[in-house]
Amino acid sequence: MFDTMTMTKVMGGACGALLVFLLGGWASETIYHGGASGHGDEAQGYKIEVVVAADDAAKPEEEIDFALVLASASAADGEGLWKSCRSCHKLEAGINGVGPSLYGVVNRTVGTEAGFGYSGALKAVADVWTPENLQAFLENPKGYAPGTKMGYNGMRKVEDRANLIAYLDSLDD
Repeated sequence: MFDTMTMTKVMGGACGALLVFLLGGWASETIYHGGASGHGDEAQGYKIEVVVAADDAAKPEEEIDFALVLASASAADGEGLWKSCRSCHKLEAGINGVGPSLYGVVNRTVGTEAGFGYSGALKAVADVWTPENLQAFLENPKGYAPGTKMGYNGMRKVEDRANLIAYLDSLDD
C-alpha cells in the first residue's frame, strides 16, 4: 500500500506546503511592515490641526461637595445598590463573608470587625470609616487603598455612593 515512492511524495508535499507558508509570511511581513526599507520612517501624509480654546483647556474639574450630596441621599435607593455588595459582605452584626460585615460600618474604626483579617493597606489610609472616607473608598478602592484585597472596581456616580452610604448608616442604631 505505502511504498517508498508514496512516502517520498507525501513528505515532499508537506515540505512544499511549509515552504509556501513561510514564503507567504515573509512576503506579507515585507509588504505590511516595510522589511528593510523602513516604511515607518516617513512622515504622515497630512496632519490635522486641533485648536483648543484657552478657556476649555484651563477649566478645572468641578468639585462636588459630598456633604450636600449625602444630605439629599436616599436610603431606599441605596438598598437597591446594595445588591452588588451582598455577594461579598453581610449586613448582620458579627457575620463576615468574603469581606467584613458592613453592619454599623459608618463611623466605625477601620479594621475592628471581629473575626475578619484586614489588609494593612486599609488601616494605613484611614482611622474611621467616615462618610467621606467611605465615599472615597467606594469610588476607587484600589486607588484609595493600594494593596487592598477588595476586587471591586468602584461606583462611578457620586449620588450612588451617597445613597449606599445613607442605606448602610440607616441599618444600625
